[in-house]
Amino acid sequence: MTAPWDAGRVAIAIDRSQSTPITTQIMSTLRAAIVEGRLRPGTRLPSWLDMAAQLGVSRGTVKAAYEALADELLVYSAGAAGTRVAERAVPRLTEVKPIRIARPLQDLERGFSLKPLPFQMGVPAQDAFPAKLWARLRTRAVRANAMAPVGPTDPRGEPDLRAQIAAQLAITRGICCHPDQIILTTGYKNGLSLTLLALGAHGRTAWVEDPCYPVARMALTIAGLKPVPVPVDGKGIRVDLGVRAAPDAALAIVTPGQQAPTGVTLSPERRRALLAWTAREDAWIIEDDYLSELQLGGRAAPAMAADDPAGRVIHIGTFGKTISPALGLGFVVAPLALAERFGEVAGYLNPAPNVTTQLALTDFLADGHFLRHLRHMKSLYRERRDDLHARLDPSIAVDAFAGLAVIAHLPRGHDDVALAKRAPELGIAPCPLSVWYASPAEARPGLLLCVTNLRKQILDKACDTLAALIDDPAPVHLPARAA
Repeated sequence: MTAPWDAGRVAIAIDRSQSTPITTQIMSTLRAAIVEGRLRPGTRLPSWLDMAAQLGVSRGTVKAAYEALADELLVYSAGAAGTRVAERAVPRLTEVKPIRIARPLQDLERGFSLKPLPFQMGVPAQDAFPAKLWARLRTRAVRANAMAPVGPTDPRGEPDLRAQIAAQLAITRGICCHPDQIILTTGYKNGLSLTLLALGAHGRTAWVEDPCYPVARMALTIAGLKPVPVPVDGKGIRVDLGVRAAPDAALAIVTPGQQAPTGVTLSPERRRALLAWTAREDAWIIEDDYLSELQLGGRAAPAMAADDPAGRVIHIGTFGKTISPALGLGFVVAPLALAERFGEVAGYLNPAPNVTTQLALTDFLADGHFLRHLRHMKSLYRERRDDLHARLDPSIAVDAFAGLAVIAHLPRGHDDVALAKRAPELGIAPCPLSVWYASPAEARPGLLLCVTNLRKQILDKACDTLAALIDDPAPVHLPARAA
């Protein structure tokens, strides 16, 4: 099918005063004419030479415009028959139905890329992030990465960064490991995904603490494992109850340093019992190093991986809590026996992220900034935790300091999930405690109040709002108060 060229239907105006290249101006005009149907399929465009003469431009400029349209499959070269408009499928008019796709984690997160609110879990102090220093290191990393040889990167992560992490772990967590045992990830969730892929325990059972981080419990289900809740008391996970419920479980996910959400540290005898169970059953421990070195009540307990002669502990860490989740970097320390397996899984399915950020973090660690930052954050968080405890309304029952949060228990019958959903409308974002329990019948209602972003200027208003929220289940309207 052919159609004649009609210059009247395609008015190409060249404006040399514009910053838009002339090639782009020609291409845009012709594209619009084709898409709108003013140039029908089969229409022969003028030759490069003829079009160039009409527009007063070079033949090469027209050729480049035609080639760009060909790349978009809007025109094609017919050899001696010239350049012609391609056939295009005519879209059929159909009824447009609204599409509603629920966002992920909507029962756990109030949203994504939102400004953190007072009491919000999982976000470090925004005002204490060393933004200028990090910007300088990242700018230097961008230049270094741009000049680096182009080739495949190590899927486990940059060797220098893995070496720095190994050195830091020896100091802060007591773990002695080879850099090749370390696999870089985007954070805890990605590290857990990598670990479950590497272990290949689909169809098996797994212990999870009760209460525990809800994401870990759901991640096991998605990965095809059956989570078995094991109660936690003042000494950590009840290993004896885990053995009774599922002695042949493939693995156990624990937070031994600071249990999430209760904040208790796994006792030495429970650690020994857990390691003994793995040796008997050929099982694995996934150590979620929740909050890592950020222990506010003295020096953090050593990691379980530091006292693991049999090599049964897989250690997962992240810089999201200690520095910022915006980095998108974490790591897994694989036991020696699994290091090659983890490297293969990373190579095929789960390569390390963002080389530029890795290079910046390497310098951040190597120059001593990380340890200084940790000391500063621990001091700041202790101050904010104490300020919150002193300022909270006496009617709010607080009986635990859970890592970087305070647990405020609510009377039985209170719907902490409903309270937490309403709270952002009032400018605060506490986390409901009950969702951390496996069974709603066993769940204790309460609110987790993170202290990281409780600056003195907003403390009074945040506490007043919290008290009003708890006292009155109906919508609360507070008078404006200076931030």
